[in-house]
Amino acid sequence: MKADIRVALVGNPNTGKSTLFNALTGLNQKIGNFPGVTVDKKIGYSQLPDGRSAEIIDLPGTYSLYPKSRDESIVFSVLAEKATELTPDLVVVILDATNLKRNLLLYTQVADLKIPVIIALNMIDLAKKGGVVINIDLLAKKLGVPVIPISARKLDGIANLKAAISFANKFALQEGSIDVKAIAPDLIDSICKEIDTENPYFALQLAHQHETLKFLTPAQSDRIEELEKEHSFHSQKAQATETIARYNYINDVLYDTVKTPVTAQDESHSNKIDKVLTHRVFGFVIFMGILLFMFQSIFAWSAYPMSLIEDLFVLIQRGLRDALPTGPLTDLLIDGVVAGLSGVLVFIPQIAILFAFISILEDTGYMARVTFMMDKIMRKVGLNGKSVVPLIGGFACAVPSIMSTRTIENWKDRMITIMVTPLVACSARLPVYTLLIALVVPSRNVWWIFNLQGLALTGMYVLSLVSAVIVAWVMKFILKSRERGYFIMELPVYRMPRWNNVLFSMYERAKTFVLEAGKVIIAVSIILWVLSSYGPGDRFKNIETKYSQPQYAQSMKPHSLARVISTEKLENSYAGVLGHTIEPVIRPLGFDWKIGIALITSFAAREVFVGTMATIYSVDGDADRIDSVQQKMRNAKNPDGSPVFTLAVAFSLMMFYAFAMQCASTVAVVYRETKDWRWPATQFVYMTLLAYGAAFLVYNLLK
Repeated sequence: MKADIRVALVGNPNTGKSTLFNALTGLNQKIGNFPGVTVDKKIGYSQLPDGRSAEIIDLPGTYSLYPKSRDESIVFSVLAEKATELTPDLVVVILDATNLKRNLLLYTQVADLKIPVIIALNMIDLAKKGGVVINIDLLAKKLGVPVIPISARKLDGIANLKAAISFANKFALQEGSIDVKAIAPDLIDSICKEIDTENPYFALQLAHQHETLKFLTPAQSDRIEELEKEHSFHSQKAQATETIARYNYINDVLYDTVKTPVTAQDESHSNKIDKVLTHRVFGFVIFMGILLFMFQSIFAWSAYPMSLIEDLFVLIQRGLRDALPTGPLTDLLIDGVVAGLSGVLVFIPQIAILFAFISILEDTGYMARVTFMMDKIMRKVGLNGKSVVPLIGGFACAVPSIMSTRTIENWKDRMITIMVTPLVACSARLPVYTLLIALVVPSRNVWWIFNLQGLALTGMYVLSLVSAVIVAWVMKFILKSRERGYFIMELPVYRMPRWNNVLFSMYERAKTFVLEAGKVIIAVSIILWVLSSYGPGDRFKNIETKYSQPQYAQSMKPHSLARVISTEKLENSYAGVLGHTIEPVIRPLGFDWKIGIALITSFAAREVFVGTMATIYSVDGDADRIDSVQQKMRNAKNPDGSPVFTLAVAFSLMMFYAFAMQCASTVAVVYRETKDWRWPATQFVYMTLLAYGAAFLVYNLLK
């Protein structure tokens, strides 16, 4: 789509930049990658009041143009590089109206690059509520740029911002903030001549960042390095001088334009809440209580809709069985496609509830407090406080969580976080856990309020976090690095969750689960049905010949005979041969050859376990009896008549799924982030060994 104007959104983290991006673009957006790096690039399109269209680029959040991570380095590169497909015609700088002093530092840096700028003064409603009085007209006059008050969460002022973008001048009008040349006059003059630029701040930034800027040729970078040595340029001292000068300028601007109430003795609501929620003892107790409530709710609230979905699929299978002629295509549709589909859709209520909770915790600002509380613990195991964000995000999915480690500056901290994040119980494990827990853990209350199944699920999630921390502590001694990590994070004020955002998150995540995981599960289910329905050589023909003899028909009822034939065929099918091949290895864990098939197929994606069980027991079952997958597993028997899924087997299986690297997408993203196959290979090996050891231990303790 060709746009008439390209607009870049720039702002500090937690200023509502992403919310504004969504408000401007709606669903008309796409996510890709910035050229040459793995940092996400969000681009959307917005219709302006004058009929033109604007391409909106959401740049990574940063506190300054001096980057401390790969994400932040993108901002200056996009703003500084001329005449590319990303070079903006206009920059919208998003400022938090409740914290202008800190936000204006980034604005003054961007403004001094002399790209046309508009200020979107966000959270203006919260500023007014807090008694902050901003003279917007005077602020705009002093800065020399349009200042548009908005509330991105409430969609207030968005139309005015679009109008301002429409009428934005093509020439930079903003006032100069500081005397940039005074910082390093001779060096700046030399670089301006060398690079052929008239912008002193652009030249100063080249002096600081020339080694990482890809739009400079190696010869230009080397020449800038020579000029730095010639003029005795010290980057850190120059940054400190610049920052002090900028804050002096900001203080002068704010003195005349912003009046804040004297609230030295009156604590803000957020600070009062934080005294309880981030307490060194009670904070952790409350966090554990919230987790417990989450997992209790996942079981309690999802039971009825899951039951409805199961009943619906039983009716669909029965209806198809009655309506369609018998034959391999009907079996493929019912036992392959529909059985696999039921294994996907039945878990939508649980996935939706999990993501509703995660969205609420993020939206209210509580998730930021969790990262703050966990910082000290993380440091003791050799991680950075920022590692908590990927680990907590791992409850949803390891793939975006591993990508979010780019904000961790320290190489060792980042690599350890990448290596342990897949241990955190993601939403793909949820269907496996809930299925197995429902099979062997009774649904009854303990201590009046806690459901036993909910406690078991909570235990699995807590185990995943503890194991990730322990493995991180071990890796702290294995990986060597001289870099020191640090943790800087702003705690946003507490807010009511945006319920439309929560509902959208539930819908998006459930849709992603169905479409992404569903495609894999159904594909695997179809392949598995074929492997389970056909066998090598004349095995199936010999079985039919064997059971067609009169003595079997005389001694067995037709119902029992059909079941024996289907069981023996399954055992001699391609899938059965595969399962029997690995059975000696997994037998010490309590797993039979059928579970072995599920383990193999699950290495594509963990959720496939449920679909595999549905397909295996559909092929193995009686065509006249259509039960839900849970009922089929509950009725499964060993050759000696004992149940297959005992407490020991179920918990052994959960341990295997808790630790094993059974996600092709995660393997791919680890390679993408590290650019070295040794990291995902090491991760795959250590997690598989850990899974085998944990399953072996649990099975032998419980059996």
